[in-house]
Amino acid sequence: MRRVIAQGTFDILHPGHVHYLSDAASLGDELHVIIARGENVTHKPKPILDDRQRRDMVAALDVVDEAHLGHDEDIFVPIEKIDPDVIVLGYDQHHDESGIKAALDARGIDCEVTRATPREQRHDDELLSTGRIIDRIVERRC
Repeated sequence: MRRVIAQGTFDILHPGHVHYLSDAASLGDELHVIIARGENVTHKPKPILDDRQRRDMVAALDVVDEAHLGHDEDIFVPIEKIDPDVIVLGYDQHHDESGIKAALDARGIDCEVTRATPREQRHDDELLSTGRIIDRIVERRC
């Protein structure tokens, strides 16, 4: 059984998220998704939806076998528990693959780290990132 992990904030699900998770699921037999806790999101605005709602939305997707909330202090704790064969990063996530691989190696976690493919935009106004969705909401309010 090849176990795959995808991870992210997953605030306001959009087609880019669905593509990322489908792409990750295609690399194994079992897809586990780790949902970042809002308090740990420091590289962008805090999520609109709370942690449990974001986890429940991701868990509802057919390609997801299990959705987990991330650890509140150590992002590697759920990875150690799941014991994956591969971690799939989103194609546009800010994480450094080699830095993650080094941290995994230091903890004795032997797994591959790779990136998902980008989703091709299917129509002109399709939104593929949460940031663009929020921008659109702000534009409509002004």
